[in-house]
Amino acid sequence: MMKIWWVTSVFWVIFFTGASVVIGVRNVDGAGVAQTPELKMLAYIILGVFFVVVLVGQLLFLYFVRKRKAV
Repeated sequence: MMKIWWVTSVFWVIFFTGASVVIGVRNVDGAGVAQTPELKMLAYIILGVFFVVVLVGQLLFLYFVRKRKAV
C-alpha cells in the first residue's frame, strides 16, 4: 500500500508542476480570453485550493496506510 501512496504522490507533484507551468506561460486560455496577471493569479488560487484538497486526501491516505501497517 505504501508503494501506491508514493506513486500517487509523484503523479500529483508532476501534475501540479505541469499545471503551474501551463498557467504561467499561456497568453490565451482555452476560451480565447487573454490572460492578464489578475486572471493568472485567480487560476493559481484555484489550483492552490485544489492542491490543498488533494494534500489533505493524501495525508489521510498515508495515515490509514501507516496505521494498517502497524497492526
